[in-house]
Amino acid sequence: MSARAEPVSFPVEGLTCAACIGRVERALGRLPGASAVSVNLATGRASLRLGPGTAPAEAAEAVEAAGYAVPEAETVLAVSGLSCASCVGRVERALAAVPGVRGAAVNLATGRATVRHRAGIVAPADLAAAVEAAGYAAEPVDGQAPPAPVEARAREARRLRRDLLIAALLALPVVVLDMGGHLVPGFHHGVADVLGAQGVAWLQAGLATLVLAGPGRRFFTQGVPGLLRGHPDMNALVALGAGAAYLYSLVATAAPGLLPAGSAHLYFEASVLIVTLILLGRSLEARARGRTGEAIARLLDLAPKTARVLRGGAEAEVPLAALKVGDIVRVRPGERVAADGVVVAGESFVDESMVTGEPAPVRKAPGAATVGGTLNQGGSLDLRVGSVGADTVLAQIARMVERAQGSKLPIQALVDRVTGRFVPAVIAAALATFAAWLALAPAPALGPALVHAIAVLIIACPCAMGLATPTSIMVGTGRAARRGILFRDGTALQRLRGVRVVAFDKTGTLTEGRPRVTDFAAAPGIDAAEALALAAGLERRSEHPVAAAIVAEAEARGLAVPEPESFAAEAGHGVHGQVGGRAAVVGARRFLDRLGIAVEPDLAARAEALAGAGRSPLHLALDGRHVAVLAVSDPVKPGARAAVAALRAGGVAVAMLTGDDRRAAENVAKSLGIAAVSAEMLPAGKVEALRALRAAHGPVAFVGDGINDAPALAEADVGLAIGTGTDIAVESADVVLMSGDPGSLVEAIDLSRAVMRNIRQNLFWAFAYNAALIPVAAGALAVVGGPSLSPVLAAGAMALSSIFVLGNALRLRRAGGRSAPAESPAARPAGSPA
Repeated sequence: MSARAEPVSFPVEGLTCAACIGRVERALGRLPGASAVSVNLATGRASLRLGPGTAPAEAAEAVEAAGYAVPEAETVLAVSGLSCASCVGRVERALAAVPGVRGAAVNLATGRATVRHRAGIVAPADLAAAVEAAGYAAEPVDGQAPPAPVEARAREARRLRRDLLIAALLALPVVVLDMGGHLVPGFHHGVADVLGAQGVAWLQAGLATLVLAGPGRRFFTQGVPGLLRGHPDMNALVALGAGAAYLYSLVATAAPGLLPAGSAHLYFEASVLIVTLILLGRSLEARARGRTGEAIARLLDLAPKTARVLRGGAEAEVPLAALKVGDIVRVRPGERVAADGVVVAGESFVDESMVTGEPAPVRKAPGAATVGGTLNQGGSLDLRVGSVGADTVLAQIARMVERAQGSKLPIQALVDRVTGRFVPAVIAAALATFAAWLALAPAPALGPALVHAIAVLIIACPCAMGLATPTSIMVGTGRAARRGILFRDGTALQRLRGVRVVAFDKTGTLTEGRPRVTDFAAAPGIDAAEALALAAGLERRSEHPVAAAIVAEAEARGLAVPEPESFAAEAGHGVHGQVGGRAAVVGARRFLDRLGIAVEPDLAARAEALAGAGRSPLHLALDGRHVAVLAVSDPVKPGARAAVAALRAGGVAVAMLTGDDRRAAENVAKSLGIAAVSAEMLPAGKVEALRALRAAHGPVAFVGDGINDAPALAEADVGLAIGTGTDIAVESADVVLMSGDPGSLVEAIDLSRAVMRNIRQNLFWAFAYNAALIPVAAGALAVVGGPSLSPVLAAGAMALSSIFVLGNALRLRRAGGRSAPAESPAARPAGSPA
């Protein structure tokens, strides 16, 4: 973009010392006209003034050439005026040409452009200006609030309906005047006796002018500039087709002598019907698009508009936007929970199906977490607000769904390449059709040549191609969200379909994740109660479900659980710290071995016996001495067996990767029918195991819920996090299963396959439709005595192709039941672990 005289400030990554500052400042200072160069180590930002002719992107390039990095940011633009796949390609090229932009993706279905660029280097105004220079309108979308273009779509749908009604009312007399004689004998003669033949022609011309200058104006104002710039789109095709029919008819009316003898025919009805039918198609598209995006609208509508806040001992009803963190909110029976928070008083059951997809209400008592938008049922609850606005779970889910709906699948790259050259090829085909009919058809050939050329222009509009992929993604991810399955991006939707092996973590994934202590044995001379209290005190700081079980056991025995003085967790090993003035360690035997703590033989034998019984043994050491062994048991989740069976029946291999004790892991795996088990694994070991599974079977998915699962979730081709797990696991995953039910994985795979199947159907229809009908429109059948395709029928067929694609995508709203993934047994990889 143009050089800016104002100061430029942007973040820099990799700064560690004063030498780094000097290196970056010198690099920036060498830029032409650079002044006031300053790099701040504390804030990690560089600022300077640039002289005329030096763009901000050059400053970022200088920093990167010096060995440092400018981080990437993302800007979302709402783009209006998009009508087909060629529009998408044009806007993407315009955005990619802005200095500092690293990538741009435009979604036709959502009307959103997502731009990746160097942070601080590219201003949203520059991006909007680039879109506007390409012939479209754009404005940045606030990244804090979840974008919900529902009202904008509703306005566009209303405008289309209004224009469609006007066009239809004006076009009807033209069609009646032109075609009435085919239905009513003597109609033409009767009208000619009243108005005169020339009067009929001028009446049609006047009505056609009103249609093209009114409702049809959008095609000319958007299509002609693109045509003149050498970047024609669907609007240009309609403008060329309707405009050519109109101008030819106008010449035939006003100056018929300019045309060859016998060719002064009127095609006003074709021009007005083309516009009317295209508007009809767009109106139906707008209605269907509104339904594809209804998932986000429904999510946002779940939040109540007001909240009942307790202030000064009295209730006050305030707008939801006025809530502050720390407010106490009262939720009565039958009301929706106003905000994310923690229950401080009252008991009730809350329907959280909108978040988890699970219909069973969840009991809420003091200390329980609440999610805004969920439905309170039987009792009254007082809760302390923990997050508001864009930080709520509901807003985060909406953003995640919007992001997934706006992303591009790898399959879209093929569509983009084809449609980028499609419209110019169509115009060339129309010109060739016109020339061939003019040269080869018997005189007078001008009329038939024009009719067939217009039909080619209209029939080939690439709307269906542009809508084929994004509409399926929108509907599929929206359906998944209502089932408690959140795709963080659309790419995961395509990758999940090809998964050949699924690896599960055990605790909290296949099991409840709420284990209970079943055994506690102390060494001779050790006070068992004191030892358990110290172990529980250390575990108070841990997020692991086993830690919660140890604390719960100590409290159930009436023991005083102390606060630890220090605490540290070793992923895959255990925890250690100071508690009650003593150095404490709780973890697997390998942790004690690593720390050089000798294991008591009797306690080791007890641990072996517990592991053999299917329980998970843990060891406690105090002040460097092994003093106790305890065991926990974690029940298998109700849906785990069915999920594993469904995956195996669908040709997907199943494995378990866990850091838990081998015997306990094998016991659980045996009960679930999983033969491939890797236990006592560190996080790095899970990553290596996933690579081995990938080499043996193909694309791999991993399902986990803990901090130690984050590397495996990132390594897998598709990482699926249990939504009831830790934030770190959720952030590392491609897909979030909000309900925590392993059966949701089966639904996710089923939905992925259904969406990809739907996209293939849409693309086949779009491409096959054009391939089959362009030759018909050009008159290939008429040459051998077959039928011709008039411009009016071409317009109707073009509109129907887009409606078919949208209708087919909307079928996905019923996809994703509790069923096995539809895959033939032949797809099972050779040697799959059963």
